[in-house]
Amino acid sequence: MQFKLITSNIRFDNPKDKHHSWAKRRPVLSKIINRFNPDLMGTQEGLKPQLTELESELENLTIADKHREWITNRMYPCIWYNRQTITLLDSGDSWLSLTPQVPGSSSFESAFPRLCTWIKGKFNSNNFEFFYANLHLDNVLESTRKQQAQVLINEIKKNNTNNLPLIITGDFNESPKKPARHIVEKNFPQLQDPWKTLMKPEVGTHHSFDGISKNTERIDWMMVQKDIKCLSIQLDKTVIDGIYPSDHFPITGIFEIQD
Repeated sequence: MQFKLITSNIRFDNPKDKHHSWAKRRPVLSKIINRFNPDLMGTQEGLKPQLTELESELENLTIADKHREWITNRMYPCIWYNRQTITLLDSGDSWLSLTPQVPGSSSFESAFPRLCTWIKGKFNSNNFEFFYANLHLDNVLESTRKQQAQVLINEIKKNNTNNLPLIITGDFNESPKKPARHIVEKNFPQLQDPWKTLMKPEVGTHHSFDGISKNTERIDWMMVQKDIKCLSIQLDKTVIDGIYPSDHFPITGIFEIQD
């Protein structure tokens, strides 16, 4: 059985973006997503009105938010699932702070409250169950990201009570060579980075709406269970009439689970 996965920071609705305003970017993003037709998607940095607008344009994806009480002006990482291929079993939010169950809470000198959202799901074709976590780490301090990564680990272990196969995506705001990745790998040695597994060269995933990455290392990544085979993974660099969907390139992956 194969499945498709996207992760992307979709960039918050910022009026200062002008030529790359959300109203102009949304149709490009929707087209990319619908064309790829993923089973699962993780997005970061969306505001509630943005996410509602995006959902109305997506053909098969539903946002997993029934557990959530939205906070105005808060940016959320979100998980989306294809209603035709996946059954949602459970979902939740864990704020990456000293008080993970307090909505909007922030610790460790984080510039903003940061969040991990998670689901337990089941592929309908073979009843394969999994635990998927999607997150966004601090954009300023490495020390903050290290502590947020440890909260992430603790929350996954607490909520993944049946030790289901793991999928993790997010905007980590640092290279896979940095401490946040080391913390994830130390605690979950069963995970692989499919980008590295397929021996692809490091590339920058963030740009300034010009398609040019000043940093040559990924700050956005996927990690999946080692027994889930990655068939392909790439950056989607689609630009339509000079409009990029975000200042981050979406990452798309195709995976295979042995039945």
